[in-house]
Amino acid sequence: MRAPTPAEVLFDGEAPPTVLPACDHYAGSEKLMLKSLALQQELGPVFDVTLDCEDGAQIGREAEHAELVASMLGSEHDRFNRVGVRIHDFDHAHWRDDVRLILRAAKRAPAYITLPKIRSVPDAAEMCAFIDATRRELGIAQPVPVQLLVETHGALARAFDLAALPGVEALSFGLMDFVSAHDGAIPDTAMRSPGQFDHPLVRRAKLEIAAACHAHGKVPSHNVSTEVRDMSVVANDAARARNEFGYTRMWSIHPAQIQPIVAAFAPRDDEIATAAEILLAAQAAQWGPTRYQDTLHDRASYRYYWSVLRRARSTGRTVPEEAAPLFGDAAGAGAAGTQG
Repeated sequence: MRAPTPAEVLFDGEAPPTVLPACDHYAGSEKLMLKSLALQQELGPVFDVTLDCEDGAQIGREAEHAELVASMLGSEHDRFNRVGVRIHDFDHAHWRDDVRLILRAAKRAPAYITLPKIRSVPDAAEMCAFIDATRRELGIAQPVPVQLLVETHGALARAFDLAALPGVEALSFGLMDFVSAHDGAIPDTAMRSPGQFDHPLVRRAKLEIAAACHAHGKVPSHNVSTEVRDMSVVANDAARARNEFGYTRMWSIHPAQIQPIVAAFAPRDDEIATAAEILLAAQAAQWGPTRYQDTLHDRASYRYYWSVLRRARSTGRTVPEEAAPLFGDAAGAGAAGTQG
């Protein structure tokens, strides 16, 4: 008989918090989409690719761009089913057409749909409901997860309510629009590093979004780094987002940013080894209290170490072979995803 896994015993019958690949890479043109998808095939599903209808589509050619996006989903370029789309915002006349065109024409539904410039909970709920109704109408069996972009005062004020919406798996922080929404009260230095981590209003926004996500088991996704030459700046931004602000995912706008971001969010080898040893001992003890190197552990710390192993897998790090049973039927170094 198979021993129960951490996912089955540590969360009181509820699903474990969502885990997504650590990097969300945006591409708007056909050339950049193909380049990004080729890199994903090379590196594996350690990062997502978001095909962008909002900023990628030319005015008047929104339908044509949505059809291009749809042609990529489920194609030979979409190997891992970790390709999402960003549609137009609630006030744009084409957002419903984006949803219809993409879900109807794609060979496979997107891994997620990102909704930009959310201003209120009712707007977000209406968009989520429309996406779900459309996928049902088209006979798509599985719900399509939704990610919300928080970049307005209204969205930030209701971050906890947005994170609680059914179907929402992540909240992303839109730094540039958020700073601009303050009409010059926040200096432009807060749009880049190190200012983006130091200005009190920006810090507050980052922390509020992260807290809302963790309260509801969702993924907080950090804004982009505007640096495209010095990857040490990008790596430092990612490390600060992870270690100081509790983010578990970050946007990328240049292919060179992807690997530094993934590396910054990945657990260290010693963390992975420790987590595996503690959880294997816990499993052997039927998830009762255990002692590891003169430190006592129980279900609270087990949940923490389970998150370490899940993050290791989502960033492509190798989990010790003996820890594979902790994932049930999964192998120790499996693909990124949201389950388990």
